[in-house]
Amino acid sequence: MNAYEERTKVDSAIEGRRRHLAVYEFLGIWASGKRSVKSPAPRGTKEPCLLYLKSFITQLSTPTPTMAESDSIAASMAKLKPFSRGTREDDTDDDGEMVSPGTLAGGGHAARDSHIKHHLRVSRALRAYLVEKKILSEQQAGVDLDPDAFTPDLRAFVEKPHIRVPPECFDRSRPLPEYFVSSSHNTYLLAHQLYGSSCATAYDEVLKAGCRCVEIDAWDNKDDPDEPKVTHGWTLTSNISFRAVCEAIRDVHDQEAADALEHPDAGTGWQPAPILLSLENHCDAHGQMRLVQIMQDIFGDRLLSEEVRRQGHLEQAGAGEHVTLADLGSKIAVIVEYHWPGEEEDESDGGSTEGEGEDEGDDGDDDDDDGTDETDEKEAQRRYREARRTAAPSAHIIPELSELGVYAQSVKPRDNSWFDPSGGAFVGPHHHLINVSESGLRSHMPAHNRLIAEHNAHHLMRVYPKGTRISSRNLKPVPFWGLGAQICALNWQTFGASMQINEALFSGTDGFVLKPRHLRPDSGADAPDSPDSPDSPDSPDSRKKDQRRRRHRLRRRLRLHVAGATDVPIPAGSEAADVKPYLTCTLVHPNDVSGKPPKRKTSPYRQHRFTSFLWDQNENPPATDPLWDEVLEWEYDDDDESDLVFLRMLVKSDDSWATNPIFAVAAVRLLYVTGEWCFIRMLDLKGRETKCSVLVKMEIGEVEGGLDRFFRK
Repeated sequence: MNAYEERTKVDSAIEGRRRHLAVYEFLGIWASGKRSVKSPAPRGTKEPCLLYLKSFITQLSTPTPTMAESDSIAASMAKLKPFSRGTREDDTDDDGEMVSPGTLAGGGHAARDSHIKHHLRVSRALRAYLVEKKILSEQQAGVDLDPDAFTPDLRAFVEKPHIRVPPECFDRSRPLPEYFVSSSHNTYLLAHQLYGSSCATAYDEVLKAGCRCVEIDAWDNKDDPDEPKVTHGWTLTSNISFRAVCEAIRDVHDQEAADALEHPDAGTGWQPAPILLSLENHCDAHGQMRLVQIMQDIFGDRLLSEEVRRQGHLEQAGAGEHVTLADLGSKIAVIVEYHWPGEEEDESDGGSTEGEGEDEGDDGDDDDDDGTDETDEKEAQRRYREARRTAAPSAHIIPELSELGVYAQSVKPRDNSWFDPSGGAFVGPHHHLINVSESGLRSHMPAHNRLIAEHNAHHLMRVYPKGTRISSRNLKPVPFWGLGAQICALNWQTFGASMQINEALFSGTDGFVLKPRHLRPDSGADAPDSPDSPDSPDSPDSRKKDQRRRRHRLRRRLRLHVAGATDVPIPAGSEAADVKPYLTCTLVHPNDVSGKPPKRKTSPYRQHRFTSFLWDQNENPPATDPLWDEVLEWEYDDDDESDLVFLRMLVKSDDSWATNPIFAVAAVRLLYVTGEWCFIRMLDLKGRETKCSVLVKMEIGEVEGGLDRFFRK
């Protein structure tokens, strides 16, 4: 008997004992004439006697275990560790699985049209719900039809988008620092950060999933000095040729141009957009010259032109127009490092290969990977640290390579002068990009939030994961987006919570999203929207609302109406009859630096198999088509950061004495919510589409005064 079978047997036996006790409790309550029963009433039941009978008659379905089974149960229970760290639900809610070639989510492209979106089912129970709530008529809902059959009205309802991205988010008339950019960290790696494999196809996959800023760590190749390699230095990861990486990026660039011609009426989400290359150089002068020659040879006129540098100099001097995102077109822009004259590189310096010192006195975030007991990981970490200590410093950037950094140059902060003028004047390149780890940035939060946000309104910032995230877990980007950090470089190797939220921010876009107005420079005549438009974030009405919001410290309330789901995916080895699905949701706010967002969840759903004759078929669907019919509520500050609030949704199962498995996930930026009933199409933990959809309605309103917070409607 394997571990899964043992755990299943333990679960069944414990559940059987619990059911017998529940029946005895019911009989005692009924005999005493009391009407207080803890079990929830099934929707649609009216008679008290029928209510209690339905609640408890199913408890008789599991027999009492025999003595031999009890002995086996005792032995199996000894192997369980219900109070260990590994079984805490919150420890695994943020986890994802390693992505695969079928992954399409991460950078917003899951919102694109697909074959699966046109072949979703709607259960009979949810069709009846739509009629009951007067969302559709019986004829429109096709209540009597097979779940695979659709009326035109039901088809239109199912396929309508669950979000509506404001048009200003797509505007490309602003400078690049005024946009969030969908970004990848250590793009070439397929899995683990210290001993994973490197592959050029990783660039193809992340770019097709919506990434716009990829990372390349270039190193000298001792076997062939004319062909630099790409790898995670001082680790056990494999390497690939720099040339192969450039060819993969070129091919995606050309394919995107062709796709745009094939979908001329598709609108946003299909427009070609710039590709930013975050180049981390570890090559000597000869290797750097080869990098230049290879990029010029493979990219050709796809590279951003020198004219943009000239415009940038004029802009810096106040004599020219802004270089806008539209000016970048669909070109490839290279972000190259900048070194001050006489600068010496130290071992804590580096983009993707962060030194140990930067993680000391960490931010308290408990989701890193340095608590692992795996021998190979410990050995990989030891070798990495030893190699870092003994490595020679990288060569300075040669002029030819520096010239390719025609829009942004990466600067690693020496002090705080980049955001704090009291520390002296900051001297750096035009269009500089501050390259900092999540630990380095958190050390300035929240004391210097305002100053950092002011810097990021005019200049680029790239935030990358701290060095202890070796198993490709991710930083939490929302607090950094709240500071206006444009490039939060995520590990796209796993589709965990951060990647799901990244998908939500860039959903339906081309990988660039205009930042909220308070994170951009003061808007004037060159605002992206007409100031006279009431829908414009820069209109007088919007400004008055902002002033009123700050003056009264208003709060918002989110009400999530959860109807149910269809086609909940059951993992291999599990039976639908053993699943008790529920929906758990977390509200992610930029002000939540602790990383513990407020959570709400529905009650677990379980089909009444042995008493199905007591229910209408629409009130007792199978566990794969659960009905919840509940309302979940949150309140949050209605401040500037409220435009960057996200709701993350997980379909899980309420398993006994085990970590509750995650079946499907989704995330939504509240700014995009339609406020109408809609089906949200769910993804799996690899970022792939599923046939599962959840019927919900999100309502967002203001909480005006104290009394309304106690007497909610």
